[in-house]
Amino acid sequence: MKILHTEASCGWGGQELRILNEAAGMARRGHEMLIAAPPESRIYTEAKKLGMTVHALPIACKSFAGLFALRSLLKTEAVQLVNTHSSTDSWLVSLARLGMSNPPAIVRTRHISAPIPRNAGTRWLYTQAAAFVVTTGEALRRQVVDETGADPARVVSVPSGVDLQRFRPGNRAAARASLGLPPDIFLVGIVATLRSWKGHRFLLDAMAAIADTQIRAVIVGAGPGEENLRRQIVGLGLADRVTMAGQQEDVVPWLQSLNVFALPSYANEGVPQAIMQAMACGLPVITTAVGAISEVARDGVTALMVPPQDAGALAAAIVRLHADPELCARMGEAALAEAGVRFANPVMLDAMERVFAAAVPGRGA
Repeated sequence: MKILHTEASCGWGGQELRILNEAAGMARRGHEMLIAAPPESRIYTEAKKLGMTVHALPIACKSFAGLFALRSLLKTEAVQLVNTHSSTDSWLVSLARLGMSNPPAIVRTRHISAPIPRNAGTRWLYTQAAAFVVTTGEALRRQVVDETGADPARVVSVPSGVDLQRFRPGNRAAARASLGLPPDIFLVGIVATLRSWKGHRFLLDAMAAIADTQIRAVIVGAGPGEENLRRQIVGLGLADRVTMAGQQEDVVPWLQSLNVFALPSYANEGVPQAIMQAMACGLPVITTAVGAISEVARDGVTALMVPPQDAGALAAAIVRLHADPELCARMGEAALAEAGVRFANPVMLDAMERVFAAAVPGRGA
C-alpha cells in the first residue's frame, strides 16, 4: 500500500516518534511510506536523517498554500491512504481531497486527551472525512466516541509500539559512568518534552520536600518550559541534586542509569511512550492516572499512581521506593515482563495494518 503520513506540528515528542517508528516499521513490511511536514519541523529533519521520503509542505497552519500543496501532492503521488496526526493537517487533507476523482482514504490518529471541540465541522472531520480514527489508548477511544459521535466500530485503540531490541535493561553502573552520573545515589528521572502539563515542576517540588540528599533527579528533554524549570531549581536550592540533561539523541543510557522513572503529568496524555520505554528498560514507574496512562502503568504492580499536581504524594512515592529495594525491584521486573508481552512493535504494526486495510476499498473489511 502507498501511505502518506502528515504532521503539521513543529514540536517534538511521543507523537512524532510514533509516526517515524510506525512509518519505518511499515516500510520494512513492504509498504511505500511518505511523510509530509513543515520544512521547519523537527520531524522533517529526523525523517530525512532516517532516509525516508519526506515532502516539505507549508502545513504548520491552516492556509490556502498548505491546502493547494497537499492537493497537488495527493494527485502527484496517488497515495491510497493518508494517516493524519494533528488537527491542522487533518483539516487540510480532508479539504484537499474533496472533488478528487479517486481520493485517498483518511485514517486520523489522535494522540492526546485534550478536549475535542464540539461543533459541526469537527464532527464532520471525525465522522465523515475519516474512514477510521485511531487513538493511542482505550480512554481516548471512548473520549472520541463520546465527544464527536463517531461510530464506535470506526474508532480503534492502537497503543504505540516500542523497539524492545533497543529499549531494554542495561548495566546501571556502566550507564552512569558513561554519562558522568554519581554511582552511589538513588536516581529518579523523567524523559519528556519540557511542557507544563508533563508535571516537571511537581517533581522539583517533590525533590525539595525530600530531605535525603542521596535521592537525586535527572530531567532529560527540551522544550518551552526549560527556563522556568531552571529558575525553579535555583529557587529551591536543588542545583546539586537535579541534573538538566537537555535534549538527547539516545535516551536509552539515561533510562538505564535510573532507579525509578517518574512522569507526573496532569493533562492531555494519551499513552506516553516514555512510560512504555521505561518499563521496557525494567524500571518501576511513578505517575498519574491522566488520559490513558493507567492502561499501561498498573498501580501497585508496575507503578505507584499519585494524584496529579500533588508534590507531597509524589515525594512520598519516591521515598517509599527508595526505602524498599525489594518493592522497587519487583515492580521493575513486572514492568519488564509486561512490556515484553504488550509493547513490542509488531503488535502495533499488525493492528495498524488491519486498520489501513479496512480503510482502503478492496484491501480489507
